[in-house]
Amino acid sequence: MRSALLVVLGLVSAGGLAAQGPSQPPAGANDPGRKSFELRCGRCHGGDGKGGEMGPDITGRLANYRADASLTTLIHTGIPTSGMPATKLEGPELLALVHFAHSIAVRTPGGARGGMQYPRFTAETSTGKLDGVKLGEGFDDVQMRTDDGKVHLLRKADGKFREVTSEVDWPGYNGDPRGNRYTAMTQIAKENVSRLAARWVFAFPPVYGGRGAPPMPPNRLQVTPVVVGGLMYVTNVNECIALDAGSGRPVWRFIRPRTPAVMDMAGANRGVAVAGDKVFLETDNAHIVALNRFTGEQVWDTQIASVNQNYFATSAPLTAGDLIVTGVGGGEHGANGQVVAFDQATGKEVWRFHVIPSRGEPGSETWQGKELAHGGGPTWFTGSYDPELDTVYWPTGNPSEEYNGDARPGDNLYTDCILALDRKTGKLKWHYQFTPHDLWDWDSAETAVLVDAPWQGEMRKLMLHADRNGFYYVFDRTDGKLMLAKQFLRNVTWASGIGADGRPVKLPNQEPTAAGTHVCPSQDGATNWYSPSFNPLTGMYYFQTNERCSIYVKRDQPQWVAGQTYLGGTEKSTNDPKPQRILRAIDYQTGAAKWEIVQPGDDESWGGTLSTASGLVFFEEETGAFMAADATTGKVLWSFQANTPNWHASPMAYQFDGKEYIAIVSGGNIIALSVPE
Repeated sequence: MRSALLVVLGLVSAGGLAAQGPSQPPAGANDPGRKSFELRCGRCHGGDGKGGEMGPDITGRLANYRADASLTTLIHTGIPTSGMPATKLEGPELLALVHFAHSIAVRTPGGARGGMQYPRFTAETSTGKLDGVKLGEGFDDVQMRTDDGKVHLLRKADGKFREVTSEVDWPGYNGDPRGNRYTAMTQIAKENVSRLAARWVFAFPPVYGGRGAPPMPPNRLQVTPVVVGGLMYVTNVNECIALDAGSGRPVWRFIRPRTPAVMDMAGANRGVAVAGDKVFLETDNAHIVALNRFTGEQVWDTQIASVNQNYFATSAPLTAGDLIVTGVGGGEHGANGQVVAFDQATGKEVWRFHVIPSRGEPGSETWQGKELAHGGGPTWFTGSYDPELDTVYWPTGNPSEEYNGDARPGDNLYTDCILALDRKTGKLKWHYQFTPHDLWDWDSAETAVLVDAPWQGEMRKLMLHADRNGFYYVFDRTDGKLMLAKQFLRNVTWASGIGADGRPVKLPNQEPTAAGTHVCPSQDGATNWYSPSFNPLTGMYYFQTNERCSIYVKRDQPQWVAGQTYLGGTEKSTNDPKPQRILRAIDYQTGAAKWEIVQPGDDESWGGTLSTASGLVFFEEETGAFMAADATTGKVLWSFQANTPNWHASPMAYQFDGKEYIAIVSGGNIIALSVPE
């Protein structure tokens, strides 16, 4: 059984959870099932299934095949693309082989998979002894879990060990729940950034694509790593791996099979949030799970919304006080958006805000002629939180039937909005709609950056937002007052500006038609979910932008059907004008351009920015390089050729064992960089 392990769960290193015992008594040496396994599978996986010359340990993966029928199917069909041939066994030998495979399967707690029994270990440190199990070891590093369940990261020093951890964490998707991807650390500066180099690399293991499907290399991870207490948490769909943030060595891995019904919808996961001793992860089938952050064991699992109604989830949840707040995807499939808050301790739902109002509720009057069961307005992207105002700010997406608005005259609230919600109750404090009656799929799922900064001579609580529709906005986030709206894209054809009433001044002949309508910006937007950042020292807002247009085509939309898209047409990008990816820096108070970096290529990447107090802005360049520019002038100071042809994540920063790191996700690799001693 050459690659059952690879297909079901991918490679798990010494960082998996400590395993429980096998589910059945081990078979004896003369057991016919053991003999069959040794003959047919032992060459690759060893006679006990714990790994051999050509294949990995499959004892943990076999735990996923709990039924005889599923194991029989695997044996009969094989996985030829992964090197596992089909084996046409029948009768007593098949039954014996299936029984033996069950006997060596190792089940681990809480959904975390492994197959490893970890050795007892005692570490001598300068402060005393640590007793527990060794999870991993390198030439100069050890990861161990003590008997109280805590993880300790150790470095060898003078015959003993010293314990290390992170001094500056990155506990959520944007580091700060206010949404600003900015670090106050200054070790990496203009003077030494030219020496910035990779310190370690972690290659994310292949992932299981479904029964009988080959393992899929995760070559387009969208995760932002999260670091808390020395551990880095990285994710893919339905899985989370904890790493030693100083070496990249795995500590544990949580994984569950992907949901076949949503595989074509939920093809990414953007990360986790951490609070206390829990890691919070969204799953593809619109659940949220809490994991013990030291062991990866599942603490609770709660449904956000039903997968049978085309819901799924892809982004990082948001911690807000004692709540964990999340949303759902599915707008292109007719699923109505919801923002949902759960108790961090128990997983119990605390409140739920429905983006599409019911008839008779405020906002329903903006939907004329359409029943509201499939209005869209997905809430798939991570929001921001202001602890002082105790307010959650959550972006919403486009209406369903996005290219055909005939059945939905009106503004279609609360699609394409920013929602200001009371954290305790979920009640709406205020909202702003960026693109009323959207016909171009311009989700407002861009990060709301919350800053306290000067505005016309006085300190104000502001929200900065660059939207897919091509305009930059500044709000007073206490009451939603619009302070500024200014076009930042060169090519905007759908509106001439934002009026004094806060509404776009729409231009004629920009609606999708059966013949196709040329509109700028493109469906992917003038910008998108990749992270912007604001530097309070320069007063500039940095963000990646797209000078690109689309041809929008309108079609009659059949009735909504579960599992199918609900689009009302289609779109395609156009080369008129030629697409360009441009990093822009603008004055946050005026929206005036300060500098820009035009990047070669076809404008197909999805990487964001990170700005620093040392005067740098890091960004992921269109043709595959990771770069640092002078935050004041835009001069490129450093470049690292990651050769990532299509970035799908944004950089972050943390400090570990006294050293500042910048981490990026390049294809399927996590790369941590620092300045050498």
